[in-house]
Amino acid sequence: MNAHIITIGDEILIGQTLNTNAAYIGEELTKIQIDVIKSSVVGDNEDEILKEFKSCLNENDLVIVTGGLGPTHDDITRTCIVKFFHTELIKNKEVLDDVVNFLSKHGRQISKVNEDQALVPKIAEVIRNELGTAPGILIEKDNKIFIVMPGVPFEMHKMMESYVIPKLKDKLADLDYSIKITTLQTTGIGESVLFEKLGDLNELLNGGKLAFLPSQFGVKLRITVREEMEELANNKMSEIVQRIRGKVGRYIFSNEDEPLEEVIARLLRERGQTIAIAESCTGGYISNLLTNISGSSRYYERGIISYSNASKVEILKVNEDTITQFGAVSLEVARQMAEGIKSISGTDIGLSVTGIMGPTGAGIDKPIGLVYIGICDDKVCTAKKFNFGDDRIRNKQRAAQAALDMVRRYILGISFDE
Repeated sequence: MNAHIITIGDEILIGQTLNTNAAYIGEELTKIQIDVIKSSVVGDNEDEILKEFKSCLNENDLVIVTGGLGPTHDDITRTCIVKFFHTELIKNKEVLDDVVNFLSKHGRQISKVNEDQALVPKIAEVIRNELGTAPGILIEKDNKIFIVMPGVPFEMHKMMESYVIPKLKDKLADLDYSIKITTLQTTGIGESVLFEKLGDLNELLNGGKLAFLPSQFGVKLRITVREEMEELANNKMSEIVQRIRGKVGRYIFSNEDEPLEEVIARLLRERGQTIAIAESCTGGYISNLLTNISGSSRYYERGIISYSNASKVEILKVNEDTITQFGAVSLEVARQMAEGIKSISGTDIGLSVTGIMGPTGAGIDKPIGLVYIGICDDKVCTAKKFNFGDDRIRNKQRAAQAALDMVRRYILGISFDE
């Protein structure tokens, strides 16, 4: 089954809003063996929307549309659906009840505009909206599937999870082949170096496919295997993953969509260990990541933002002479910060980060993007130097990722040297 994703809205077309919906839908469809052929964006223009509907349905088995289902004048997707499929709008009692209940929970009375959102195309199957007022729409015609959902991301995500994906899985149950997709997440290694370490890809993959998906946090390795039987596909995938891990396993932190902070949380919980963090240049960002996870109080003891030199000396007991001699951004200060936070918190692990985020503050020997990360336990206190880029916010994010990866390596006994 092949698919086309259409995103509707002037705000997407002019770049005012990022098109995260298409990325999410594309990823979810790929997971269930649907080939996403194209993705397009159309403004709030009836003629253009109708032309896009016609073109996409002619060329694809599945079309998924987001946007333009709201109550305002520029939300014209529903009108376009009625014209395109030569149908009419009818009031759906279940949708009306959903709208009334939703507004009641938020202390609001239903208006004529809200009530009109219960009007749905007569030929459509309704996708209930548990998190908003605009229902989704599914139409099957001439062996084609046409699905429309709201543009609000969390509303669309819920519809995809609870209704659209299960519905499409049922449609795919009779396929005469099996496709398996696994994504390995790596960090701490660049795309080109990763490519070199993997060696001969034909030998590595044995007929499978591998895509490199780089970002500022690392490189995802998306492996795709297609076989006639599910068991064969599973076996081939296991062999490929094992070979890749044999070459670059130290850089792989997950084979799920699990972010690094969740991996760290799980490792700390499993081992009954606790951590405290002293942050300078990241300003609490690492602590924010770890405490975004439910149950973080089991492993996260405290975080201190020791931004100034005075706070490093006063709170963390960093030696003032060390700062004078080596500077606040140095291996020596990072080690003492990690030792200090561990000492005052009584945790198993002390983690620290100090650096120059930019665009100011750099010197001849200390450029923008220079970061030192320290880690300390009862036996060892060490630190590592990193050089990131010129962008302040990306530097904070990359420093946090590198710090969490140091914790992962520490817990698993992986060397910090590579």
